[in-house]
Amino acid sequence: MKEYRPGDKVVLPPYGVGVVAGIAERRVSGVARAYYQVDFPGTRSKAYVPVEAPQTVGLRPALSPEEIPAILDLLKNGRMPLPRQWAARHRKTSEILADGNPYRIAQLAGQLRAWDLERGLPDLDRQALRRAVHLLAEEVAQTLEISLQEARALFEEVWGEDLN
Repeated sequence: MKEYRPGDKVVLPPYGVGVVAGIAERRVSGVARAYYQVDFPGTRSKAYVPVEAPQTVGLRPALSPEEIPAILDLLKNGRMPLPRQWAARHRKTSEILADGNPYRIAQLAGQLRAWDLERGLPDLDRQALRRAVHLLAEEVAQTLEISLQEARALFEEVWGEDLN
């Protein structure tokens, strides 16, 4: 089991990138337990994640700078089979986005972008692509300590186009 320390950057789907502020003891149903306090930069939001089982809520370490090239490659070249029927595809894309795995999200974004270039995207797929780009840009920005706009500019460079 991964142990987190104050200052560690983490991701808590679907909330995004946060920073472990420390460990707090909280009483729930009369039982005292230790929780990681995760603060979300730029907001006053915080979450408490059980120290004994952080994986049960999907808490994971944020990407490292060494992982960013693989994410950018998936944005450019990532492909994955997605259902043709829109309702099944929407379920699948929603599941991938909620899961929070940055590699799967980048692969999804790569696939949706390829379809967009080939034939355009229906609204739900376009929304999924926007959400995927936002989630990845947020994490890349935190990892590289750059602005959200600079992270999006990296994606534009990889895709050779403006994201607006």
